[in-house]
Amino acid sequence: MNEETACLHCDMLANVAGLKEGESAFCPRCGHFLTRKLRDPYGRVLSFTIAGIILLIMANSYSFLSFSSTGLESVITLRQTPGAVWDYGMPEVAIMVAAFIIIIPAFILVLLLLLCIPLHAGHYHPWLIPVAKGIFLTQNWSMVEVFIIGVIVSLVKIAAMATVELGISFWAYAGFSICFTLAVSNLDRYQCWERIEALQRA
Repeated sequence: MNEETACLHCDMLANVAGLKEGESAFCPRCGHFLTRKLRDPYGRVLSFTIAGIILLIMANSYSFLSFSSTGLESVITLRQTPGAVWDYGMPEVAIMVAAFIIIIPAFILVLLLLLCIPLHAGHYHPWLIPVAKGIFLTQNWSMVEVFIIGVIVSLVKIAAMATVELGISFWAYAGFSICFTLAVSNLDRYQCWERIEALQRA
């Protein structure tokens, strides 16, 4: 693999050869992050990915929020959220909510497993290249952190009108959002392609 990589921000080619463990490279023109060399990066990504899958399953298995006001109580689960939006007459928004907070993140986690297990074990498979491309293309379509921040902001407003109780699913999804973000951010694009090409040549 070429020891130069293009900056995703300004397209400048930068030499990233000779990076030592723990060192990072930044674009000399705009300062944009290029790559970081980590010890056992794929084992780290696998740990966060497996934890994220477990937490996502938990988030879809228990109550997310419960509201009580004037003797009336309402409980909602994470998987009911798109259906609730659909019932309000917004099917397009419901589909996007389901895709961005559940389907696409779950799809990315599965792809991370398919990619990092062989890379960690040192085995090459022809499907590693399309899987890696799929991860880097779809990771920008995940809105996990946006959703959890939006829920927290909404709770601040709702708390003045009703009693709100956070369910197990809420905390599980909050933990999932952290694990998901760490799994994606620890998968270095340049180091990933370098590893795939090294295994392909072996």
